[in-house]
Amino acid sequence: MATQKFNVKFCVLLPIVLIVTLFLWCVPTSFFGIEALTVVQQRVIALFVFAALMWMFEIIPNWTTSLLVIVISLLTVSNKGITFFCDPKYGELVSYKEIMASFADPVVMLFMGGFVLAIMAEKYGLDVTMGRFLLGFFGTKPKMVLLGFLLVIAVFSMFMSNTATAAMMLAFLAPVLAVLPSDDKGRIGLALAIPVAANLGGIGTPIGTPPNATAVRFLAEAGYDVTFAEWMLRMIPYVLIMILVAWAILLLFFPFKSEKVVLEIPESRKEKSWKSTVVWVTFIGTILLWATESLTGINSNVVALIPLGVLTCTGIFTKEDIKEINWSVLWLVAGGFALGTCLQGTGLAKVLIQAIPFGSMPVLLVFLIAGLVCYFLSNFISNSATAALLIPILIVIAEGMADPSAANNASFLAMGGTYAMIIFVAVCASIAMLFPISTPPNAIASSTGLVDTKDMAKVGIIIGVIGFVLGFFWLTKLFPFV
Repeated sequence: MATQKFNVKFCVLLPIVLIVTLFLWCVPTSFFGIEALTVVQQRVIALFVFAALMWMFEIIPNWTTSLLVIVISLLTVSNKGITFFCDPKYGELVSYKEIMASFADPVVMLFMGGFVLAIMAEKYGLDVTMGRFLLGFFGTKPKMVLLGFLLVIAVFSMFMSNTATAAMMLAFLAPVLAVLPSDDKGRIGLALAIPVAANLGGIGTPIGTPPNATAVRFLAEAGYDVTFAEWMLRMIPYVLIMILVAWAILLLFFPFKSEKVVLEIPESRKEKSWKSTVVWVTFIGTILLWATESLTGINSNVVALIPLGVLTCTGIFTKEDIKEINWSVLWLVAGGFALGTCLQGTGLAKVLIQAIPFGSMPVLLVFLIAGLVCYFLSNFISNSATAALLIPILIVIAEGMADPSAANNASFLAMGGTYAMIIFVAVCASIAMLFPISTPPNAIASSTGLVDTKDMAKVGIIIGVIGFVLGFFWLTKLFPFV
């Protein structure tokens, strides 16, 4: 089976992707019907389609596609690329330094800080200690245990990788699943609680999931700053409502047969020492600084490097721990940023705005199409890749609609403007959880052997529809970013 998939990817899908990319790369610019399009901008379009198809079909790992995007950009559309390609007569070129800077973008540093905290939390037993403390409040009634899992997973996912949170909570849940009767549908509900809460919980903070960070980064570039506290103040209530909705849905479809569920999370066996104390203080201090950005004035991206500085200089975070950082996610995000840089740097974004009459389109239609496209793609490719593809384009569309001369400017601003559109798209990426391939937490839940794809899809579509509708009204009417 694995060999068959390999053959399909490399013998069928890869040639299709390459043919489409080369076609878009080589046809005359007049083919696109955009009068002001340059050859360099045409290459960016071809590169964008190449990245989208490669990410969608996962012919090679997504992070390697991102690296390819950066390398090809440097060679073909930068001011220090291949001389034959990178001649100013072909159009405006991008600074090679700006493309390379994608690897060290402030948002990439933000994620690195989050990974460091997650690695240290596991190494020194903070995850187990916090898990025991938080879940201890929910007793042994199955309904409350399920709610407890949903809430605790959501909280962890706000500050840690969704994948790491899901893996950690699966370890906590395994003994419970083992002792419940095999015919108790509640086991399915508990298993599904892991991906549902991990995906929803990530919406709560700018670092909870890559689409959030991508949204914050491009908003900041466009002059729309969102602080850590502002994001949490508006989005955590949304997460809590969605968690309660998910709780009701899981109980409805997978009612418990057992009257009692015993949670047996073992005591952390990590040795207590001055190092664990430093990790605790750093962990709590970092979260407090993230939450009080508007008071301290310290940017959240800067705060993210504090754990790295403190824990490395004290010898707690070692060269071996560096290997545990999820570099593939960082490089995936960097590739998306590089695409955005090329889109802006070559002037393609401005050309698209001038060529497509977004300013005259109904605002509601633009919002719904953007959200639906993001939701659809995120169910088949990573939400990180989806955000990296769509947000650079949508930020340009939003800026065009926010222009005072745009026909629908007033209605666009009345619906929350650029903030609402971009953050809504980030939310749509996180609520996409139909299949085991949709997100790593879904795959982790599927690995238990308890969750059928039809069950995951059934719960996922209901949560997706409710989350979509609520997210739209939440950001445009109830709690807009202004």
